[in-house]
Amino acid sequence: MQRPFNIIGIIGKPSDPIITNTLTRLCAYLIVQNYRVLVAEDSSRFVHNVEVEKCAVSELGKQCDVVIALGGDGTFLAAARAMVAYDVPLIGVNLGRLGFLVDISPSALPETLARMLEGHYSEEPRYLLRAKIIRNEQVIHEETAVNEVAIHRWITPSMIEIITKIDGVFLNSQRSDGLIIATPTGSTAYSLSAGGPILYPSLPALVLVPLNPQTLSNRSIVIHDSAEIEISFCQNKQINALVTCDHIEIPDVLISDKIVIKKETLPIRILHPNGHDFFEVLRNKLSWSH
Repeated sequence: MQRPFNIIGIIGKPSDPIITNTLTRLCAYLIVQNYRVLVAEDSSRFVHNVEVEKCAVSELGKQCDVVIALGGDGTFLAAARAMVAYDVPLIGVNLGRLGFLVDISPSALPETLARMLEGHYSEEPRYLLRAKIIRNEQVIHEETAVNEVAIHRWITPSMIEIITKIDGVFLNSQRSDGLIIATPTGSTAYSLSAGGPILYPSLPALVLVPLNPQTLSNRSIVIHDSAEIEISFCQNKQINALVTCDHIEIPDVLISDKIVIKKETLPIRILHPNGHDFFEVLRNKLSWSH
């Protein structure tokens, strides 16, 4: 039987020696199984007593058949943004705390991973968002997000005044601490902590969640994921706003700027062990029914 994967990339939680034991054990196992293993440069120094090939993260997508993200959801998000342009599937090994995106616990290595690398897995596409900052009709910055794009008030005690349009149609204006635009993947992240709903991962939808709105009737709204979302500001005095895409900050957004958010064309491909159950993940991670 031909292997579906031959060249395996590994991206570990950067600059954190907590990955040392699991990363070393993982590399040793894969090499013994005659896989070619490429380890991201900033993680390779945590591999002990095993000879591995170092590789820039930007090159992994060009060379690998599959990439394993070793860490928490933050590590997985970074790997997803790096791999989406190359259509390379991702497997998550959980060394974090909550871990909605990383399926495999270190105690399940190598048995679970071995079966997945033999082809016993389910594949799930997840779409990203692209945010563009537009100033004087020019795009001055672009960034992608797996979980959410969030607009925050920045270095000011005052609320910001946000105008939201959906496909060019006015939705509302609000005074608040900000606004979260989340994918179904991100609905269990920042959006959830702000009171937003949980969206099933395959749902073609986005959710807009206000942050501490002044008007209590201002609630979350779910829209179709094909919509273009335009955010602008209606302040009279100049203040700066902060836009974050997952954990990447875009500071010093001006009130004259516009933020345009759309779904990316290509999804990331997440591989789960056979039997993966989203509802079981929710029960375990959120302590439901305990």
